Amino acid sequence: MQRRQYVKGAGIALAALSTAGCLGGDDGNGNGDDETETIVIGSDIPYRPFEYYTEDDELVGFDVEIAEAVFAGELGYEYEFQETAFDGIIQSLNNGNFRVIMSAMTITEDRAEQVDFSDPYFTAYQTVVVPVDSDVESQEDLRGQTVGVQRGTTGAGAADELQEEFDGDLEIDRYDQIPDAFQALLNGQVDAVINDNTVSAEFVDENGDSVRFVEGEGVAEGENAPDYLTLTVEEYGIAFRQDDDLVEDVNDALAAIRDSGEYDDIYDEYFVG
Repeated sequence: MQRRQYVKGAGIALAALSTAGCLGGDDGNGNGDDETETIVIGSDIPYRPFEYYTEDDELVGFDVEIAEAVFAGELGYEYEFQETAFDGIIQSLNNGNFRVIMSAMTITEDRAEQVDFSDPYFTAYQTVVVPVDSDVESQEDLRGQTVGVQRGTTGAGAADELQEEFDGDLEIDRYDQIPDAFQALLNGQVDAVINDNTVSAEFVDENGDSVRFVEGEGVAEGENAPDYLTLTVEEYGIAFRQDDDLVEDVNDALAAIRDSGEYDDIYDEYFVG
């Protein structure tokens, strides 16, 4: 399937599962009696369309359905999501507050020194959103501007790299959650937002009269590359404490849902293929 990374809309609602126990710390690696306990998943919520609440306070999203398919469908575990700020989420994992992270987390060398990652399950790009009447038409036009980012994300890292490239001639406003950065853009408090393409695409879809992507060639190449400017190409992974023996099982489960077509079905619920 050829995939262009645009958001389609809200997906199928899923209820988080729970049992008497929670699979968090146990022996420090989360290796307890897996058969009777719940996989607790740390996640930064909301981060639509990966994880967010409906008006009925039901947790849904791409990551939520992948968790259902992997942990419940393939591995036979029960699971629940635990809302956690992204800035510090790895520390919370390593402190034993939950078993895994599923939070649209990019696999990076720095993070891989602190956690073990599953095989990649999603490709994303850092992109730039600006007001429709903005004079910003290229990466270079961001020089001297103020950009909004979410604290602790690869979007923030991409902004840091641009700031260095521009010899400091870029102001960066950091927010705890990406909806706050988007709201700052709508309020005229920042000139642009740098963030993952799929999350930004949903924001653009909902506010098309007010905002747009900066277009142009970027680092992404090939037929599956987006039509708009890309600052990075990234792969998302599920994160575990180091040496957790669940990683191999999760990799097998991810491969199984790809082979069966279930992954594509979930993908198509949230993204235009």
